[in-house]
Amino acid sequence: MLPSLAVLRSFEAAAKHQSFTAAADDLRISQAAISRQVRELEEIIGCQLFRKEGRGVALTAAGAALAEELHVGLDRLRDTIRKAQGAGEAGQTLTVAVLPTFSSRWLARRLPEFRALYPNVQFTFKSRTEPFDLISDGVDVAIHFGAPDWIGGNHVTLCPEALVAIAAPRLVEEAGLDDATAYVDLPLLHLASRRKAWPAFFEQLRLDPVAAYQGDLFDQFSTIISSTIAGLGASIVPAYLVEAELAQGTLVAFGKPDPGNGKYYAVTPSGLANPLASSFCNWIAHAARQSALSRHIAA
Repeated sequence: MLPSLAVLRSFEAAAKHQSFTAAADDLRISQAAISRQVRELEEIIGCQLFRKEGRGVALTAAGAALAEELHVGLDRLRDTIRKAQGAGEAGQTLTVAVLPTFSSRWLARRLPEFRALYPNVQFTFKSRTEPFDLISDGVDVAIHFGAPDWIGGNHVTLCPEALVAIAAPRLVEEAGLDDATAYVDLPLLHLASRRKAWPAFFEQLRLDPVAAYQGDLFDQFSTIISSTIAGLGASIVPAYLVEAELAQGTLVAFGKPDPGNGKYYAVTPSGLANPLASSFCNWIAHAARQSALSRHIAA
């Protein structure tokens, strides 16, 4: 016997608030209804889901495990319903999993171009940094960096990663970077995910790479870019992150770092035909070829 959706929603709310009273207020039903539906679920499952604690309740181990799985399942169900609603005459829904910085600094400013081609599309964006099960998570397209190794996914190559060495104009002018030896005294900023970028850069210039490990370390693109703009030091970042700053002259690029082997991909679930997802992949691949991601590679 499967519990009704109403029973599951009551349990989800009670688990979220650790309170039958707060759950009742959330769902706008009586506390007695919440208590009754929780008991019904406990009878179906065959174990206790809550225990009394003070004036409230707390999840048992079984209840906590069920709540975690149920939350994911109900979220997927809600996404499915939203997609079904969006598939009518009002438009279509496209769920896209994106790398957070890629989304905020590159994709977001280009989305109006896709919306102009497909005015009725409704987006659902999810921030993801690692591969996951596309189908079970209800994702139509995922933006991936690395190798084409996503299990259960079809890969559309967008472009290689183009790394660029950047600094504030004043810092470049003061450092006198026409002479390669000046790089030794340049204050360096390092990105945790690109820790060997500066040593590789130094090796290209036939400089001692040991000196390239000195400097401040950052784990976020946004903070290292802001610090570079402020003149704290020079950094090496993916070119697409600083397109606007390079165009405006807020930052200047110098040298040519090794881009490495990583590439950007648009990934769709294998075995599922989705014309809108295919159109999005084709569009984003074209946009990537036109952007600084590719231009810095070709330069």
